[in-house]
Amino acid sequence: MLFNSFEFLIFFPTVVALFFLLPHRFRWLLLLVASYTFYMFWRVDYAIILVISTLIDYLCSLMMDRHPVEATSKRKPWLWVSLFTNLATLFTFKYYNFFNTAAKDLADVLGVSYAAPAFELLLPMGISFYTFQTMSYTIDVYYGRQKAEKHFGIFALFVTFFPQLVAGPIERAGNLIDQLKEKHEFNYERVTSGLKLMAWGLFKKVVIADRLAVMVNQVYNNPTDYEGIPLIIATVFFAFQIYCDFSGYSDIAIGSAQVMGFRLMENFRRPYFSKSIREFWSRWHISLSTWFRDYLYIPLGGNRVVKWRWYYNIFIVFLVSGFWHGANWTFIVWGALHGFYQIFGFLTAKQRDTAVELLGLGRNRIFYKFIQVGTTFSLVCLAWVFFRANNISDAWYITTHMFSGFGESAREIMFNVNGAWIKYLLFNQPPNTIALSLFFIIILLVIEYFHRKDLLNSGVNSLPTIARWGFYYFLLITIITLGVFKSNEFIYFQF
Repeated sequence: MLFNSFEFLIFFPTVVALFFLLPHRFRWLLLLVASYTFYMFWRVDYAIILVISTLIDYLCSLMMDRHPVEATSKRKPWLWVSLFTNLATLFTFKYYNFFNTAAKDLADVLGVSYAAPAFELLLPMGISFYTFQTMSYTIDVYYGRQKAEKHFGIFALFVTFFPQLVAGPIERAGNLIDQLKEKHEFNYERVTSGLKLMAWGLFKKVVIADRLAVMVNQVYNNPTDYEGIPLIIATVFFAFQIYCDFSGYSDIAIGSAQVMGFRLMENFRRPYFSKSIREFWSRWHISLSTWFRDYLYIPLGGNRVVKWRWYYNIFIVFLVSGFWHGANWTFIVWGALHGFYQIFGFLTAKQRDTAVELLGLGRNRIFYKFIQVGTTFSLVCLAWVFFRANNISDAWYITTHMFSGFGESAREIMFNVNGAWIKYLLFNQPPNTIALSLFFIIILLVIEYFHRKDLLNSGVNSLPTIARWGFYYFLLITIITLGVFKSNEFIYFQF
């Protein structure tokens, strides 16, 4: 089920109404049934994978909890069973064909016979999210950071809680499980605050992201038809498309949970205002970046090792992060690029500080910050080319042709009387389509810039009554009249 669907418009109010009408002791069951119903709207039979994964992790955590933390020899086999089950499931559905194709290509180069068949399997929606969530749970139980949950229904609800089941945030057991046991009373301010956040997320999805998707898809699915300015515009548009799409989902997820009294972790914090790539990753997909920090980067040694090993740890984390997003070389290159950005930033820190001092940029903080934010955004956009491109060949064409043809563009714009070149620059879209897209991107940036900490509470609620309700009606009317309602899936559903 999609958040931007008619089904969810019926499903969510029904679940919320029943949630507050039912006695507390039955609410976990309602939410569990609702969560499986939410998932099975996509595909019924794949819910079996969720059940099996949940049952294995539940039993393994109970078996680990029977022994003290110091008895690692008795606890570790159960941890490995849990990790193997989750990773094997993820590998089978998401990565088998990638490695199988790579092995076949290598065998062809070496002239060796290779006949392993490919599997025609549909990738279970959200599999990367819920497997990472359950793996963090069993790892925390193993290290004694989390007590094993004995109530199977509560644990199953932790795994499948519908607001964040298929695209996060990737929650930790320490934050969510206890909340699932608490009694949540109806609170008008909390409910309305959650609904406002859901509306803001829906606005970002259907008004901005899905509108930009039309133009982005046209260029990125036919990249060799374009060069220069259209490629740059499409890449910048994709940067905002994926941000509004994914952060919009997170806002709806967090808001819908908040309506019922649950607090999910923040997943985005104005990432395109970051002054460095390192800062970008502290603001973008926070639940995933902190997951990799806690369960991969720190176990590898983090920065408590010799410098070359520290750089190695950083690069490995970003490489794995890229691979987490998809079984395609484009995602691996995307992750590698961000790893390179990080390492290059550390290696050149002193030289950049010296250059800033020599150029006197530090004396004008606003201008210097503008340069930092612009540079970071440009680097992020360059990496987004590989994330969005259908294959490495397309990505290479786009990166090598983004800054070509500018002279020809200028001549055509000046002397082409029939306007064909203008249509080319606008992807053959009506001018108002581009204008509306730019207008809403500017609205987004202005709102995020001036209300940095809490957009819908301390931000909008601090406005005069007329301005506040004007903003609410603006959101509602814009969603209804200008939203793109084609049941477009959220981008991160494919992960």
